[in-house]
Order: sequence, then C-alpha cells, then structure tokens
Amino acid sequence: MSPKDQIETGWVGRATPRKEDDRLLKGGGRYVDDIEPARTLHAAFVRSMAANARITAIDVEAASRASGVRLVLTGTDIGDLNAPLPLLGGHPSLIAAKTQLPLAVDRVHYVGEAVVMVIADDRYLAEDAAALVRIDYDSLEAVVDLEQAATSATRVHDDVADNVAGVVRDRVGDPDAVFELAEHVERLHLSLERTGGMPMETRGVLADWDPREQVLHVWDSTQAPVAIKHGLCRLLKLSSEQVEVVAPDVGGGFGAKIMLFYPEEVLVPHAAMRLGRPVKWIEDRWEHFVSANQERGQTHEAEIAFDDDGKILAVRTTFVHDTGAYIPYGIAVPANTITHMLGQYRVEHYSAVATILYTNKPPVSPYRGAGRPHAVFVMERLICAVAQRLGLEPHEVRWRNLIPADAFPYDVGLTIDAPVRYDSGNYQEGMRKALIHLDPDGFRAEQASKRAEGKYLGMGMGCYIESSGPGPYEGCAARLTDAGTVVFDVATASQGQGHSTSFAQIAADAMGADIADVVVRGGDSGRVEFGIGTFGSRSLLLAGNAVATAAKALRDQLAAYVSELLECNPDDLVFADSRVSVAGTPSVSVSLAGIAALANAYGYPVVKPHDDDPQQFAALQVRAGAISAPPVFHADGYFGVGQQVFGSGVHAAIVEVDPAIGSVEVLKYVLVHDCGVVVNPVIVEGQVLGGLIQGLGGALLERLPFDEQGQPQATSFMDFRMMTVESVPEIVLDHVETRSPLNPLGVKGTGEAGVIPVSAVIAEAVEDALSPFDITITHMPLMPHEITQLIARSRVAVT
Repeated sequence: MSPKDQIETGWVGRATPRKEDDRLLKGGGRYVDDIEPARTLHAAFVRSMAANARITAIDVEAASRASGVRLVLTGTDIGDLNAPLPLLGGHPSLIAAKTQLPLAVDRVHYVGEAVVMVIADDRYLAEDAAALVRIDYDSLEAVVDLEQAATSATRVHDDVADNVAGVVRDRVGDPDAVFELAEHVERLHLSLERTGGMPMETRGVLADWDPREQVLHVWDSTQAPVAIKHGLCRLLKLSSEQVEVVAPDVGGGFGAKIMLFYPEEVLVPHAAMRLGRPVKWIEDRWEHFVSANQERGQTHEAEIAFDDDGKILAVRTTFVHDTGAYIPYGIAVPANTITHMLGQYRVEHYSAVATILYTNKPPVSPYRGAGRPHAVFVMERLICAVAQRLGLEPHEVRWRNLIPADAFPYDVGLTIDAPVRYDSGNYQEGMRKALIHLDPDGFRAEQASKRAEGKYLGMGMGCYIESSGPGPYEGCAARLTDAGTVVFDVATASQGQGHSTSFAQIAADAMGADIADVVVRGGDSGRVEFGIGTFGSRSLLLAGNAVATAAKALRDQLAAYVSELLECNPDDLVFADSRVSVAGTPSVSVSLAGIAALANAYGYPVVKPHDDDPQQFAALQVRAGAISAPPVFHADGYFGVGQQVFGSGVHAAIVEVDPAIGSVEVLKYVLVHDCGVVVNPVIVEGQVLGGLIQGLGGALLERLPFDEQGQPQATSFMDFRMMTVESVPEIVLDHVETRSPLNPLGVKGTGEAGVIPVSAVIAEAVEDALSPFDITITHMPLMPHEITQLIARSRVAVT
C-alpha cells in the first residue's frame, strides 16, 4: 500500500456528535414554512368529503369573488396537466394500474381527494374562499373491507373488475408437494391494519417562477428533491436548467414524503407560473390524516409444514394487499412482503400470492418498514404455532432453522424484480446475543413467581432481515473551497438521519481531513443533479459510497498538484489532519487551506493560512507560479450496486398484561442488529431506537380505521395515539457486525431495522403472558378492548 492510501484519521466508527444538532437545537432550522418570498400567495384545497361518489357539479363562482382570492382552479382549468400522475415502478404483475389526477373531475375515490385549488393573499382568505365552493355528489357505496373488496359488487374504478390492481406471485421449490406429505401443518388467518408515518412537519410546497430568467424555484418538504426536479421538467415541459428544487430542513419523512408525485407538488408550481408570484401550501394535520399516503393493511392465509424436530419444510401464504384508491408505487410493498417472508430461516419450499386490491381509502405507498413488518409478523406467528404444537420454546424452533454463517452469500431463490441473495450475515450470533440479554430460563422462573401473585408476564422474540439500497445509484459532487474546507453535495435529503455527520466522517477518512473541515450539503438539485433520494435505507449505502468515491478522486487531484509543489512522487504523499506531507518528512507539508490559496496565487492576494510555515509557504508560492496547468479541485463520484444488501437482527421483549382491562406494559426490550460497518454508533442508535418507538406505537396504539361509508375515524391526535416518553421501556441495544462485500464501505441499511419485527415480538409476548387463557393473536395492532374480548372468548377460564 502506497503512503497516499494510508489514511490514519479513523473517523468512521467514532461516536462523533452530530454536526447539525447545534443549529437545529438552537432553532436554526429552516423548513418550507420558514421561507416566505415577497408577495407570496397561499393555497388551500377543497377535498372530497365522500369516499366514493360521482361529481355532478362544481360551483366556484362565489369563491372566485371572495376577498383576496387570486385564482381558483378545477381540473378542467389546468388542461392537459390534469392527467394521471406518474406510476413509480411499473411491473408485469400490474393488471390495472390507476394513479390520481391532480384534481378530481368526474369522480372521487376517497375522503381527502383534492377537487379544487384556491389561491389567495393569505391562508385564512384561501380557506374562507374554499368554504364557498359548492360540489354536488352522487354518492356510491364505498369499498372499505379489504377481505371483501374482491367480491364486492361495487367498483372503486368503473373499469377495474373485482377491484384487482394486480397479482404478484413467487415460488421456490415445490411447496404443494411438501404440504401433501408433511407430518405437521399449521394454518393461520393473519392481518395488519392501516397506519401512517405522522412526521412532525407535515408536507409543504413553495414555488416561485422567475419570468425574467424563466426559472422555476421550488422548495419541497420531500425525501427526493432531485427526482421531483426531473419529474417537474417533464410534467411542466421545462428544461433541466429551468427548474431548481430544494428540500430544506425536513421534519421527518418515514416514506410519506417520497411520493412522486402528490397532486400539490404539481399544482403549486403550476399556479406560481400562472400567476407570476410565489405560491405556498402547507398541509394541515387534518389534511395529513386524510390525504397523505398510508400503509400496512394486509390479510394473509398462511400455513407452515414441519417435521417432529421443528424443521420447517415449506411455507405458503396467499394474501390481499390494500393499495387504497390508487397504486402510485406499483408492487413495492407486497413484493417486499413476499421477498422478506422467509427471513433468516432456511426454507427450501415456499410460495406466495399477493392480490393487490383497490379500496376507497387514501393511496398506499411505503411507510417505514414497507412490507417487511407484514412478512415478519406472518412468519413469526407461524413459528409460534410450530412451537406450540411441538411443546418447544419458540426461540428453539428459530435456532433450529437459522441459515448458518458459512452459507453466505445465500440465494433465497426468489426473483420478483431481481434475484434475492443475502450478501452476508451471522444470524446465530445475533440470536445468541439476544438470548443472553433476554435470559429465557431466568424469565420463566420469574414468570411463574409473578403468576402466583396474579401478574401476567410474557416473553416474545422475532427475527428479521432488511433489504436496503434500492438503486440504481447516488451521486456526489466534491470540491475544495477557497477557505480550505472540502464541500460534498449529495442528492439525498436528510430528514433527521444525520447525513451531515456520517457522510462527513466517510469523507474525512477518504480525504485524510479533519472532520471540522468537511461540509456536507444535501437536498438541492441545483448543486448536484444526478441522484434519487432518501428512502429504503439506501442513503448510507449509495450516497455514502458516492461520497467516498468523490473524496478519493478529489484527493488524487490534490496529490497531483501538491506533488509538483513539493517536488515528489504523488504516491509519496500522506494525507492526514487536513494536511498533505511527504512520507517520512512530515515537516515538508502544506495544509488544505494552503493548497487552495496557492492554486490561484495570482488571482487574488494570497493570505498565508495560520497553520502553514511562513518560509515554506513563501517558497511554495514561487513554485505555484511556475505550474502552467490550471489546478482542478472538483470531482464527481457515483455509486450503484447490482443488488440490494441485507441487514438483519433479533428483537425480544418482556411484557406485563393486565387481563382485567387489557393493558400491555413493555417492561424490557432487547434489540440486536447487524447493519454492517457502523459509521457512527450514535446515529445508528438513534435510527434504530426511533424505529423501535414507531414499531411499539404501531403494535399497541396506532390505527387508522374507516367506517362502512369510508369515512376516516381518526383525523387528529385525539383519535390516533402515539408513543410518548412515559411509555418507553428499558431498552438493551447490541450489535453484530458482518461487513457487506458488495460495497467498499461494507455498510448495510439501518433506517428500518428498529420497526420491522416489533408487532411480531409484541404479539408473541402478549400471547405468552396470557397462555392460561389459551388465546391466539392473529391481528395487529392490539388494543386493550381486543385483548379483553379474546380472553372472554377463550376456552380456559381465569383461575
């Protein structure tokens, strides 16, 4: 290894404090609603209050005459722009793909669908005018019950038979033959209800059209500003040079802000261009409940075949997936469910069939976990059924079926979009650590003791895998500034993941720089045009490696220039602590700031950086003047991976249940995970624990129900309960690190690790606690009244 490759700063792996926190915690964040150009107008939307209805008339005359109103738009007013919004990810499995119009014209398909847009001098006037719009509806029966959607006489879309959007299938081996001969078979009817991400900051869009420059400036609380830019170019028929999209600070996303496109993201820019003034729309919380995309919502008929030793022989599931009124994200969520079902277990025979159904509810797109929690819930419930049949502990059944560490890379055999191949892992080590922290034998003794006191404690566990890094690539632009700092621009936009810190650690190591001299900026399409966005636990894997690639290319440019200054071979240079020196002669060196100054010595007065030797710097100035080739200190880096990489983990919990009122208290939660190389332990811990808290809320508190007419029954935080600090249990966090061979950094995604198995873990723990009542938990989330109902229906009386 040459000296130039010997980077000794070692920032990767450190628990470096987040660079962005000082600004954010002191109120220095800048969100869409903080941006207010002069003469900004404000938008409000008239949304359908019917879940399924034909529009017979729209009267906007009174609204158009209202005080302060500048423009009222219906679907017919925007012409060709009112076409179905893009479908993200077409697939042969889709039979009838429907996406939403920016503004409904003849038919509405869910409560919350946008029908009319009103723009006024302020939001209050816009809302007042919106209340004057009159829409006549011919109401239709709503399709609400997922299990009945395919057989309902009512159609969500008139031209879609049986409300079927698509059917997704995959298979490994010959499960049907195995089930016919299996010694044991268990079958379960399992379901998960709807929920949503509920970011602290709701959605928001601000657009400003510059008529002189013919440039559209957009600020969007989105997870994918560069993708939004390219989409707007096509939809609004503008060139790439005419559109700039910025995601400023974003207060949470969780998948709800990765739609391409929401109607508002097209309509607000259109209105700004039409009026020649800035237009802003900020979603209120009611709108978020009724019009932002949601998720979960599946029902499975699942079965498992196994032998006397608990070895899993085959698994089958046939399930329906609720895509809501539209299918903007294609098959992404049900496909994830299918490909993650087998998890960490070696199963040679498997089949899955997913029927994607339309219902009169808000559209579905991936929410943190994105189909994986469904898969783990089904598989782990089947594991418990096996354990109960054989009289074994569930963790013993899991252990007997884990894929061994020497089997990687492990080809699962599934091929919905691409071959599913686990790149690395050590599942036994993860299980071993989880069992140490859980201490099942000790718990069983405590459980028996507490039960004698009338207390019901239970233990649950769940294993998972997490695919991460959906492609195709991410890009990074790096440059050395005049001040000697190194700036890295990426397309990914942070919503709290700590990109400014973790990417800076990667760059500092690759550059041999002090992290204080590294600046990472994201979410501005004007700075870097090639990239996709932040979703699918992909940012560190793709953008992180793109940063490393750009940093190394920039370091090579610096080495070529400094080798002329110091009259040495580029391979003899050492980069460390933001300085470049000659190997073996550290006194012969120059700082990055010095390089920046010397590179343009005659373009402006040179000020010697404070940490460079005066005499040496003066000599370097003379040499710099003799270098004829202009220095180039700007490099681009790109990274893509041919397949997704797979993280993994094991969760476990101890709960106490009060059977009299159905309350569940999580006493202890153990979380062991493997995300490959850990770049920053503090950030990883924050990501994992944040996901866990969301998972606990999704298992015990959060639900988005609808009545028979498709009316949402939870439209505020009075009805939709979330976890609070008081509900957080004792948490034990541990790591297993198996480096991914598919990227130079060896990293895997971690953004969804905390949420994926939580419902499965809680279901098993509650069921274990209430084992005297002989109940089976098949539905999540699990509310107190449902627990008392299960007990009331149980076959075993309270003793």
